[in-house]
Amino acid sequence: MVFALVNARVLTDAGFSEDSAVLVDGAKIAAVVPMADIPPGTVSHDLGGQALVPGFIDSQVNGGGGVLFNDSPTVEAIAAIGEAHRAYGTTGFLPTLISDDLDVVRRGVAAVDAAIEAGVPGVIGIHIEGPFLNVARKGIHDRSKIRRLDDEGFAAVTALKRGKTLVTLAPEQTTPEMIRRLDGAGVIVAAGHTNGSYAEIRSALDSGLRGFTHLFNAMSPLTSRQPGAVGAALEDLASWCGLIVDGRHIDPVTMRLALRCKPVDRFMLVTDAMPSVGMTDKTFVLQGQTVKVVDGVCVNADGTLAGSDLDMAGAVRNSVAMLNIPLEEAVRMASRNPAEFLGLGAQTGRIAPGLSADLVALDAAGNVTQSWIAGVVSAS
Repeated sequence: MVFALVNARVLTDAGFSEDSAVLVDGAKIAAVVPMADIPPGTVSHDLGGQALVPGFIDSQVNGGGGVLFNDSPTVEAIAAIGEAHRAYGTTGFLPTLISDDLDVVRRGVAAVDAAIEAGVPGVIGIHIEGPFLNVARKGIHDRSKIRRLDDEGFAAVTALKRGKTLVTLAPEQTTPEMIRRLDGAGVIVAAGHTNGSYAEIRSALDSGLRGFTHLFNAMSPLTSRQPGAVGAALEDLASWCGLIVDGRHIDPVTMRLALRCKPVDRFMLVTDAMPSVGMTDKTFVLQGQTVKVVDGVCVNADGTLAGSDLDMAGAVRNSVAMLNIPLEEAVRMASRNPAEFLGLGAQTGRIAPGLSADLVALDAAGNVTQSWIAGVVSAS
């Protein structure tokens, strides 16, 4: 069935259009046309002047709705996490495992495979963040779970049959040959929880490293004599950088400086969300540690950051307020840019004919009022 979304500020590749309608045919965007060119008899849905933007794509979602993916690597858990985040405009996401035993990784991969096969809305792959990290930059990750990337680990992280696989690792804890091997197997490799030198990260970039997980956090910093992982990330114009824009993980000044170093289309918003998102109960347990949301930040008893209580709509609003960028750029950091990073730019991430009808309606305050995944509207 074809329907039209009308009376909206539509974010196209050229910017916001005040006089456009989006025609949806099944799961796809059929056309973006002037209001006067809507075919007669088309069922129309009036959005009351709201902004209609591409659905948000979050490549780092540890949990939501009271569910932590590590604790429950199942189809049901993935569905619950996706439902919680859809309320905040996320129409595509990677359920994310933090460092754990390889058996948990295998179960998580199998669950994502099954979820995609079952058509669980929004799930587009898996993010395996660790356990191939550097203990020196482990953050909240369990030291006992961290290990070297060997053939057994390679087999576990390359087992996904459907969707995208993103692996975060510390390049200095493996070899350029292994990174090339992962890249050759179709895995998207990102650097994170790394203490690597500039030279080590540069070598990894030359070997297939494509991005940086939560830039600035849990990685060797940029200093006067040691550029570190941050320096390598900001110098390289081709790689993508994830940003947690909650004002706590990274100072806004630091983020604004980062945006001056490389093209804005190489930055993407991530939440690093925990089970507290979408919940009134802001306490949960992470691998035996009690984590609480204190003043908007997830911390353990020692005050160590433990993911975030951020949602994508909030990240977009924060980006406008903290990074001094227009709404359309903030939205692209939440949609087009992550789609390109994941190799899905020809399928989703923009409002254009032929792409998936993954859409979000935002009110004047930037709150989500409705969303569509493959043309299916949210229940609320």
